Amino acid sequence: MKEKTDKLIIYCGLGVAILCFVLAIIFAMNNGGVKDLAAVKAGGLFDTIYWILIALIAVSVIAILYFLCVKLADRFKSVPGYAKKFFIILGVAIVACLLAFLLAKGNDVTPALMEKSGTSEGTSKLIGAACIMVYILVIGAACSIVYAEIAKSLKKK
Repeated sequence: MKEKTDKLIIYCGLGVAILCFVLAIIFAMNNGGVKDLAAVKAGGLFDTIYWILIALIAVSVIAILYFLCVKLADRFKSVPGYAKKFFIILGVAIVACLLAFLLAKGNDVTPALMEKSGTSEGTSKLIGAACIMVYILVIGAACSIVYAEIAKSLKKK
């Protein structure tokens, strides 16, 4: 019975994802002239699609968080020491985010470009922090791959 329920949840989630995808395409076409169509203006279709899309995204996020919490609670109960590892990894991720934010300057682009694009210094700092975070994650992933390969080759000997 649980397998059928899991399949049903997966298919419902896939359906919501496809519906969000279609609505997002329709919403994105707004800049391409769809909003000028008489049918769209008269029927209020654009506003309706927008709020349906927002509602479906909210439902999706809530479902993801719910199932994540359920799986984590189950894993915490069944696997000894998993909570400790999880919170260590979470702490490392938070420290990496803080480090990236502190390393970001916020003035990496010229003032003319910032004025042209309408970007503030705070937004520029967040973009820089995101770039630094990507660098940290890539370097961390590469180091973990190298470590895993070296450890595996040393265990074979």
